[in-house]
This record gives sequence, structure tokens and C-alpha cells, in this order.
Amino acid sequence: MTIPNTFRAFRIHNDSHGHRSLVEQISLDDLAAGEVVVRAEYSSVNYKDALAGSGKAPILRQYPLVGGIDVAGHVVASTDPRFREGDPVLCTGCGLSETRDGGYSDYVRLDANWVIALPNGLGLRESMILGTAGFTAALALLRMQENGQTPEMGPVVVTGASGGVGMLAIDILTRAGYDAHAITGKFEQLDFLTGLGAKQVVSRHDLHWGQRPLESPLWAGAIDNVGDEMLAGLTRVISPYGNIASCGLAGGAALATTVMPFIIRGVSLLGIASAGTGRPHRDAVWAHLASDWKPAHLETICTREVGLEELPSVFNTMLSGGSFGRTLVRH
Repeated sequence: MTIPNTFRAFRIHNDSHGHRSLVEQISLDDLAAGEVVVRAEYSSVNYKDALAGSGKAPILRQYPLVGGIDVAGHVVASTDPRFREGDPVLCTGCGLSETRDGGYSDYVRLDANWVIALPNGLGLRESMILGTAGFTAALALLRMQENGQTPEMGPVVVTGASGGVGMLAIDILTRAGYDAHAITGKFEQLDFLTGLGAKQVVSRHDLHWGQRPLESPLWAGAIDNVGDEMLAGLTRVISPYGNIASCGLAGGAALATTVMPFIIRGVSLLGIASAGTGRPHRDAVWAHLASDWKPAHLETICTREVGLEELPSVFNTMLSGGSFGRTLVRH
């Protein structure tokens, strides 16, 4: 396939003219170096993308860069023998829209070491409905299971359940044989969350789990997207030898707790760093997502599909707390 001289990209600048992000025409020479060139078909919108594109947080380490931490498409050129023209591939995290140009471009140049061949059982569109959010949720479960979590131990609760990671975590846990419970600040989404598989939905505003270092156990494990007081509370109510996977900080970065849950109940707090996950775990997660853990409600979870030009309004909605579900970006 011939690569055009110029093509569209949603590029982020921060210079003497200030921070700005817009769709512009660029060439392949404007992109970061890499062995694999991909014709993008889909990408997605994550909270990190909204922060980077709006300039609300210092996500980018250099400027200008193309935004977008996820991308999926077909290989159009490769100097790496592992990939050939026409191969369907995806990439999430791995420095995209942080230290190198990301997925919000009609053509993307990638480091071959982080390109994932699209696994059998998963389409390009499905892979980007999942994106970093689905990868993070599945990585959390993988880490928990490596540390001894099993469905027989009891239900696993998901906080921030109305967000992209939360919704996908409920679906993935259910597919993996767990009873998934949900905590959300948007209790009007109860029916939606139970439709994804949640056996119980608790309003964040109705949580009363006490302030002692150890309270009566409520769940066998947790996938937490909130942090701060929510995460501190979870440490007090997880059953012996259960795992808490810490994925996000929607409620804040602080953590005020004690060592009691860890040294008396053997609770484990697992950090989920999806952007820099090593290749063995990365391959294992995508293999699960294409087979036994593949969410059953991807099209339901995808609540919006947009083009590159619509990204600024999507970012504003997301940062104001008005988004719901996953937003797919079509190229």
C-alpha cells in the first residue's frame, strides 16, 4: 500500500503560542521512529487522552506529539520480520502520546517490540472498544489470579463501576467465573451494570463500612479505580488473603490506611501499571481477552463513536464527569 505524502493527525502542541490540540496534515517524517507503519482503523478515548489533549495534566514528555494511547489497524510497511503488510495489529500504552506519537493519526509508526498481532477471536473494532481500559481490567484480574485469587473465595467488587475500566472489569470477571459486585456514584445505572453481569450494585453514597482498622469482611477481592478514601475503606473489608488491584485515582491519589489488613488478614495490594506492562503479561492479557475472558457486552459498553475532529468535545465531556461507557474513534 502506498502511504500518502500527507495525512490527518490529531496533534498536541505546547509552545510560545500556548497549549493547543487540533487535526492537521502531517507526513510520515513527522512521526516518531519505528519499524512498523500501520494504517489506523480505530482508536479509543481514555481519561489519560482527555488530560493530554486538554493540557489539564502534564502527560506528554515532549511536544508536539500525536495524541491517543491506543490504536488498531493494518500493517502497511515493516522492517521487522514478525510483521507483514496486511497484518491486523494493535498497540496500547507503551509510551504512545507520552514519549512518542500516538494513535490519533491515519498512519501510525510503532516500535515493533510493542506491536501485538491481533489474536484470533478478536476484531479490530472490538480491540479498541477494549483498548487500555479493557487491558487494564484484564491485567488486574491476571495479577490477582497469579496471587491466588479464585472464584471459590467469593465475590470481587469493582469500584468506579460506571467508568470504562469498571464496566469492562464487571464483564471480564463474570466471563472468568467470578461473582462481580459494583460500587458506583451513578446509581441510576443500576440496570445497566446488572445487565453486564453485576450480582450486586452499591451506591457509593450509601457505603457505611466503619473506620476501624479491620471491619467485617464484605468481599473476597477488589478492582479499584477510585483510590483515596475508597481504597482505604476496601483494605478494611477484604477477606483473608484476598487481593485488591489498584488501577486508578478518580477519587484522589492519597491512601490513609494501616498495615493491619496486610499483616493480620494477609490482604495484598497489587499495583496495575498498564502503560509499561512487559511483553509476557501483555501477550497473556490479550490472549485472554480474545477467548475465555472476552466481554460479552462490548457493543453495549461502546456508547459513542466519533471522528478525530470531535475529540475536543469528547475530552471536555469526560473531564466534566459527563461521559458514560467507552468512546470509539474511527479513522
